[in-house]
Amino acid sequence: MNQREIILQGHIIDSLILPKALDIIMNQGGDFKILEFEVGKKKSDISKARIIVSADTPNLLDSILDELSEIGASISEINEVELIKSPKDKVVPPDFYSTTNHTTHILYDGDWLLVENIEMDCMITIDKVNKRAFCKTISKVKKGDLIVVGREGIKVTPPQRPRGKKGVFEFMNSDVSSEKPLKSMIKNIADEIKEIKGNGGKIAIVCGPAIVHTGSAYLLSKIIKNGFIDYLFAGNALATHDIENALYGTSLGVCIKTGNAVNKGHRNHIRAINEINTQGSIKDAVENGVLKKGIMYECIKNNVPYVLAGSIRDDGPLPDVITDSVEAQEIMRHYSQDIDMVIMIATMLHSIATGNIISSKVKSICVDINPSTVTKLSDRGSAQVVSIVTDIGTFLPLLYQELINK
Repeated sequence: MNQREIILQGHIIDSLILPKALDIIMNQGGDFKILEFEVGKKKSDISKARIIVSADTPNLLDSILDELSEIGASISEINEVELIKSPKDKVVPPDFYSTTNHTTHILYDGDWLLVENIEMDCMITIDKVNKRAFCKTISKVKKGDLIVVGREGIKVTPPQRPRGKKGVFEFMNSDVSSEKPLKSMIKNIADEIKEIKGNGGKIAIVCGPAIVHTGSAYLLSKIIKNGFIDYLFAGNALATHDIENALYGTSLGVCIKTGNAVNKGHRNHIRAINEINTQGSIKDAVENGVLKKGIMYECIKNNVPYVLAGSIRDDGPLPDVITDSVEAQEIMRHYSQDIDMVIMIATMLHSIATGNIISSKVKSICVDINPSTVTKLSDRGSAQVVSIVTDIGTFLPLLYQELINK
């Protein structure tokens, strides 16, 4: 018969992993039989379920097992991973295993190896000499690389909702809603930030130009100045309008203080780009005394690395903008291996890009006035993201107040 035994273990009730697994089986037209179910009775106890999964055809069974593996199900009869060499650069075998962003181990040569630098939608390669496993994007695959194929010998461990109160991250996997208690959530976020920084952790912020448009750039500048941010990911627009605001007091030609359009203000963002081009770079503008405040100013003054990834719609762009998207991804990947939390504010594309390259272990918060932004993050696999639907002009002042509140 077309059947395999799977094991689910951990906080599979609190994290809804068990009902998700049964839904996957039934929705795809399979069947199941629960052989064993042990429920943890204390907060520190884990639960365990052994389940026989069956299907009418081998292909259907494979499809069901593929989905179950993404939520942490492992096959009882453990075989070692199968490896096939890449036939040429940027080409992988047809049955390649596509990674999730969850902690992953593979069984190779009798040992469970942690897959390093894990992220979603990549391949797993093996370094036989040093007995190490790595996550690789398809663009980095070289001819002869040993690629993991199939699903044998792969163990995925998704983040689980532990029992008890865990602050803002109790909301993991909850529905997107603008009706969550905003002030208490922001206080919890601030507490998490202070705890991470107190423990020597690192935090990245991903932000869009709405921060400047809403008059909140000065708040983010203060948050950076006070040492709460370690990396900044953005695009040309955030930096351009921040510099426009710092130099001319406008954003998209609108006065930040009065909200009124300024005569010939539509030129100001180009004037800002022109001034930075004249100086040579944003850093040069700061060192030459031309740029004296703002988000980018504080990044330079406080040695906060930033990645400005370009797009087809950019004006200019600024000389600091990385116009090769693959290069920008690689730099973001490099910094992302070092972060414990990421805060994504008012930028759909950059938030999704960041969600694609971080591990599910990274505490993640997405703030946007548009519910579809935070929904898309979850739909694309970033299920660990805490979603807050609100205006940035409301969120940042409250967050800043909580951060400086001793």
